[in-house]
Amino acid sequence: MSAGSTRIPDARSAVAGIGAASGEVIVFFDGVCNLCNGAVQFILKRENKPQLKFAALQSATFCERSGHYPGAVPDSIIFFEAGIWHAESDAVMRISRYLRQPWRAMGLCGHIVPRSLRNRLYRFIARNRYRWFGKKDACYVPTPALRARFLA
Repeated sequence: MSAGSTRIPDARSAVAGIGAASGEVIVFFDGVCNLCNGAVQFILKRENKPQLKFAALQSATFCERSGHYPGAVPDSIIFFEAGIWHAESDAVMRISRYLRQPWRAMGLCGHIVPRSLRNRLYRFIARNRYRWFGKKDACYVPTPALRARFLA
């Protein structure tokens, strides 16, 4: 397990209704951030198979489950897979495993860069994302075709 990831005991995951047994793979994102919404659109267009679910950090889904998130919750993308929470650059690289090439390979190549440098760059972008990319007044509303992949 990587240092930027945290395993949650199965009993605690089960209380939250998610865990390794459920097979849910969820991308939690800042629903009012234009950059984060753009990242979700990017993922949806390039996903290898439609298996990822999405939920805004502002959603009831995340509120219910965030009590099982270890430590302070980052204010950008968090990835939940097989009972493990991934944050910052680790989340981005884990998500890339679900994308078509060349994006999958690019995500794997990210491990060449030390995590401390990756996360420093990630935090710099995250701190400035509203200033650079703007902010919405409300969370992203998916199309009817995509609605089943978004958790409320």
